[in-house]
Amino acid sequence: MSRATRIAHFEQRATDRILILDGAMGTQIQDLKLDEAGYRGVRFADWGVSIKGNNDILNLTSPDSVKTIHRAYFEAGADIVETNTFSATSIAQADYEMQALAPEIAREGARLAREAADEVAGETGLVRGVAGAIGPTNKTLSISPDVNDPGHRDVDFETVRAAYHEQAEAMAPFVDFFLIETIFDTLNAKAAIKALLDRQAASGDAIPIMISGTITDRSGRTLSGQTAEAFWYSVCHARPWAIGLNCALGADEMRPYISEISRVAETRIIAYPNAGLPNDMGEYDETPDQTAGHLGEWAGSGLVNILGGCCGTTPAHIHAIAAAASSAEPRRPAERKRAMRLSGLEPFELAS
Repeated sequence: MSRATRIAHFEQRATDRILILDGAMGTQIQDLKLDEAGYRGVRFADWGVSIKGNNDILNLTSPDSVKTIHRAYFEAGADIVETNTFSATSIAQADYEMQALAPEIAREGARLAREAADEVAGETGLVRGVAGAIGPTNKTLSISPDVNDPGHRDVDFETVRAAYHEQAEAMAPFVDFFLIETIFDTLNAKAAIKALLDRQAASGDAIPIMISGTITDRSGRTLSGQTAEAFWYSVCHARPWAIGLNCALGADEMRPYISEISRVAETRIIAYPNAGLPNDMGEYDETPDQTAGHLGEWAGSGLVNILGGCCGTTPAHIHAIAAAASSAEPRRPAERKRAMRLSGLEPFELAS
């Protein structure tokens, strides 16, 4: 089945019901309890620096584990899974001196997710999708890392744009969507958007873009200082297929900000909160039923089009979320457009 056919399928499915995204990849990898040797595998047994914690390298050293996690989320009810490529850029991989491997890591991460999606689709007869995960990198364009030098930056816009372009090129043959996620700095997100639009212009290959920001605390703002509404207006030029929020907060804390972005955005709303807030040990205690209870209410209130989970969520959480949202109507972006026209404003056409 071609990507165009899959996207058309999701376009239609999104008008009928709420789509389900997967849960946390990192949480599942932590449960593997891999040591340094487990991350290195045979290929990187003699690597010069520690790579434990580099979850994306498992695309190369433990691909069966990554693919098994994808399958578990599909079997739990996910329509779309994210690739294990959150840090698959040359900028992020430089921490492990693996920057030259970033394209291979990204490509293999996308390929593994595609394989899992196609296998499950073949077994069930239901189309399954892949979102190419594009994380924020570990560098910020808007905020100085040096409190004594506010103008200092460790990286510039073009370097970030080029790293994202390289990642996108590697993933493109296998994904149905690009998902720019966990955005704490909107300027980083703009570099990713520019990379994706540059790629599209050069290749003619239009892959829908989803965008998910992160409200860092109960201030209601991203780390670079934007409210949810301001974030939408900063990135709406990308005409995203969906926009929303993930990470940092549990569902209870995130709801006001999802409501805010749902009120103004002219496209679909995606939301995947953490399983509550971390405890003193950095672990997440919210049960699948608790998370699903919150998200089921969001669904019933007409706030969202796509639901999933971030840190601390598991296949059990996704199964519960899918059940809780199964009878709810998806949010209707067209209603927002009609309201704007009645007020004398002209929104752009809904991305498709």
